[in-house]
This record gives sequence, C-alpha cells and structure tokens, in this order.
Amino acid sequence: MILHTNIIGEGETLVLIHSGGMTGLTEYQEQSDYFTARNFQVIRPDLRGHGKSVGEIDNYFSRCVKDLNDTLESLNIKQCHIAGVSIGGVAALLFAKEFPNKVRSLSYSGIFPVEPDNWAELSREEAEGYEQLFNNEEAVAFLNEIHGENDWKSLLQSFNGDKFYPFDETGDVANIKIPTLCIVGEKQELEVSAAITYKQLNASINIAVIPFAGHLVHREQPDLYSQILHTFIKNSVEL
Repeated sequence: MILHTNIIGEGETLVLIHSGGMTGLTEYQEQSDYFTARNFQVIRPDLRGHGKSVGEIDNYFSRCVKDLNDTLESLNIKQCHIAGVSIGGVAALLFAKEFPNKVRSLSYSGIFPVEPDNWAELSREEAEGYEQLFNNEEAVAFLNEIHGENDWKSLLQSFNGDKFYPFDETGDVANIKIPTLCIVGEKQELEVSAAITYKQLNASINIAVIPFAGHLVHREQPDLYSQILHTFIKNSVEL
C-alpha cells in the first residue's frame, strides 16, 4: 500500500515517522523546518490506519514495513535516512532490518528491545488513558478531523493487544550494520534503560539521552533533538 505522504524540501531524503495516534502532519513539524533549511527532502508519511492512509490494521508492523517500501519505490527513492518515535520508531527499525540497503542511517525513540517487567501494568494504564480520551469531546473532534475515514479508536485499542508489540524483532539488533541512533528523554527511566540495553546488544548503536524530555522527546525538546539527529546523520554519512 502506498501511504499518504507530506513531502517538502530538496536534497538528501529523510523519512520521519510519527507516533501512534498522530499523523505525518501533526508531528515532526519543527524537525521538518530544521532539515529542509539544511538541504534535506523531508518525507512524513501517515502510517496505515492514521491520517489519510486507510488500510487494515492486523499484522500491523509487517504491513507497515511493506507500506514504507511501496511508498519509497513509488517516489523512486533508492536510499534514505529514517527516524521514528514510539510506534513509528518500531516501524523505522523493522524497515531498516528488512531493507538495509535502502537505509543510510536509522534513528528511533521510545521503543523497547525486551519486554519490561511491568508491561502488563503499563498496557493497562494506557488502555485506561484511551478510555479517558474517548470521553474528551475536544480531543475526539480533533482526532476525527485528522484521521478522516480511519477508525482511530479501534486502532488505538489494538495497540494493547497481547501480541501487538514485536519484542522478538525489536530486540534482534546484534547484526545491524547501518549507522543507528537511539534517542530517549531522561524522564523515562524505562526508555533510558532500554537505550543502554540496545548499546549492550550492539556496541555500534549510538545512544543519546536528552534532558527535560519524556517519551515524545522530539516534541518536548525539538531543538536538541534536531541538532543531535543532524549531527548523527552528518557523522554517519562521513563514515
């Protein structure tokens, strides 16, 4: 499936993949401005089930990987830098593993290589958060607007499925040779631990811990995130 995309700028291609429940246009705006001003072509797709990308949501991540490949092929893009956060970070990592020759550098935020001990509790809290969201008229109106024909409520609920998170794949990073950066916010202790675990699983993976930020590090500290990502990309190109 070819994803709906927002494309601006000219130069090296950077694909930025949003978190669950958001869209290409509602996230990474600061980074889009930053990188287009520095001679990058920035592509922000709507993952399936989000925004204007309407599609089935079963076998979610395997479908996302194929979608990203179909989309890049339709745009005649042979190689790109790719970065994602949360659900988008999982999609970015799995795409890079499946199509390493198409990825010049990989960056991800807010994902886990192994299942945290309190994962069931975290999932329960997330599900409760969704129920509160569904009762927030203003938030529902906004999400209805940005997701169009997609059933975003079912999408969010699917994230809490028992087998949704592909820990067997997100933790299988030992053989990754693509320049890789894991960026996390210091407020998320589990994610800081996850970054350290990634470094232990593959010593060539770079990690960055950004102060005064949590899960959505690119949104909470956009300038620091952009500068770190840019420095990483420049260094990866020079390798």
